[in-house]
Amino acid sequence: MTGLRALALLAAVGFAAALIVYAMAERVLLADLDAQLDRSLILSSRAVETEIERLRSLPDVAAQDARIQAAVEAPGDAGTIDTANRYLETIARHTGADQLYLMDDRGLTIAASNWNSAESFVGQRYDFRPYFKLALALGRGTYYGIGATTRRAGYFQSLRVDAPTGATGVLVVKIELQALEDTWRSAELATAVADRDGVIFLSGIDDWLYRPLSPLPAEALQSLKTARTYDGVDLEAAGALLSAGVIHDALGAPMRLRSAPMSREGWTLLAAAPLAPVHASARLWAAAAALVAALLTGTVKIWRQRHELTQLRLRQSAMLEAQVAERTADLGREVEARKRTEADLRAAQDSLIQSAKMAALGRMSAAIVHEVSQPLAALEATLAAAGMTLPPEDTRTGPRIETARGLIRRMQRTVKNLKSFSRRAPSTTEIADLRQIAANAIEIVAPRARTLGVTPEITGADGPVEARVGPVRMEQVCVNLLLNALDAVADGGGSVEVRLGPGPSLSVVDTGHGIHEDRMSQVWEPFYSTKTGGEGLGLGLSISRSIIEEFGGRMEIRSHPGRGTEVTVRLPPMNASGTEAAE
Repeated sequence: MTGLRALALLAAVGFAAALIVYAMAERVLLADLDAQLDRSLILSSRAVETEIERLRSLPDVAAQDARIQAAVEAPGDAGTIDTANRYLETIARHTGADQLYLMDDRGLTIAASNWNSAESFVGQRYDFRPYFKLALALGRGTYYGIGATTRRAGYFQSLRVDAPTGATGVLVVKIELQALEDTWRSAELATAVADRDGVIFLSGIDDWLYRPLSPLPAEALQSLKTARTYDGVDLEAAGALLSAGVIHDALGAPMRLRSAPMSREGWTLLAAAPLAPVHASARLWAAAAALVAALLTGTVKIWRQRHELTQLRLRQSAMLEAQVAERTADLGREVEARKRTEADLRAAQDSLIQSAKMAALGRMSAAIVHEVSQPLAALEATLAAAGMTLPPEDTRTGPRIETARGLIRRMQRTVKNLKSFSRRAPSTTEIADLRQIAANAIEIVAPRARTLGVTPEITGADGPVEARVGPVRMEQVCVNLLLNALDAVADGGGSVEVRLGPGPSLSVVDTGHGIHEDRMSQVWEPFYSTKTGGEGLGLGLSISRSIIEEFGGRMEIRSHPGRGTEVTVRLPPMNASGTEAAE
């Protein structure tokens, strides 16, 4: 009976340990899975926004062209329409737009970039489309739907064109987002975008495409049919993806679903992952816990029996008592050694996770630079060519083209800084003027400063302040410090100042809210940020300090809550020959 009771005790302890560990492991694994899905949502959201925003200004630029204005004024003139067709075809080819077409005020297409193809829009009526109605009523319109002519889905951006004679037209650019779907599909990502009615129109899983998350009400179905949003798709017959709030894969297995709203037109971004690996891992942890608990319980039981026997024998032998005491001390030292080992392993794991995050951020930056640089360069070159072909009497279009080129060049400078972050910069240094570097950095952050009504100023030394640094990386440090200072005075009423001094030194001073003392020790840590709402990654100060240390310098922070913060960069001094002086 004693043996049966021991077995029953081992089984009960093992079962209880398995239940507890299973619940804890499942909670931890689900939290980790949610974090992965949230990161995927952030990256996918930025990819969708980037793909749409790259051609947002195209209708504004094209609508100012005299050929488009002439086509709106004289839609019946064959020569004028032919000229507009060829212009739209050229613009679409150079900018990468899928389609670019012009309609009159009745919704009849009078010119299109695909005028000479079998799927030509010329002569087609699209007055039923919401983007046409919005453009006529409000001046602009956007909409996503399946093309009524090409049968290919795309995002439409429209702009009302008002000719000098009073004639009105609508210029539309269509962007097909097939590249995003192909990327999600090739990466086997269960990622999708749903419209305001809950209908998925963009997905990396074919079975999800054009299916509602939940059954659609009659008024929503009627609205989608009227606008022919998903022309050719039977939404009434399409089954809802969510069943009791749970989404399943093609084999019917449940998946973990995370969603995030997008600012654009009430869209919702979805990301899902199978739950089977989570449950399998939790079961493994539970089985291991049950085994360990049973072993520990058995060990404790045996130890108690041995202890009772030892107590009996201790009465007879003092030597045996000493041996037991020595064994107990050995066990204590072994436990401490295991604790230290576990702490070292956790520290190494945290370091690897941080390294993986930094590597992922670098790859993301490189991908963004690759996708943005070439379209910007092509658009800038196209605008330059358009400016050269303007007739001398046209004094309105030229300044607008130059304004657009200036905006593009500003974006290229931003991309240049992002590129310097995504790749390892060369370690070579040269003698550079900190005043010029600070002026370049202020120019880069000027749009943000103007938005806040702040004008950063350079004070301190009157002449050049020379230091041996890498100019591009030093400019990156200055930009990071200025952006942090602007964020600190974003609530209004503050100022930002760049002070140059001997040493050489560069300080960025703001009169913002400051940093509390209990957070000062954390500001240098990667991914630590005081910004709310996910506005920052918390990498600026960490990266900046690494760059300054490579130059042989150091960074210091002084802050008073409520009165502002001063971040000072101190670089190695220069001697008379222009080299660093030995410290």
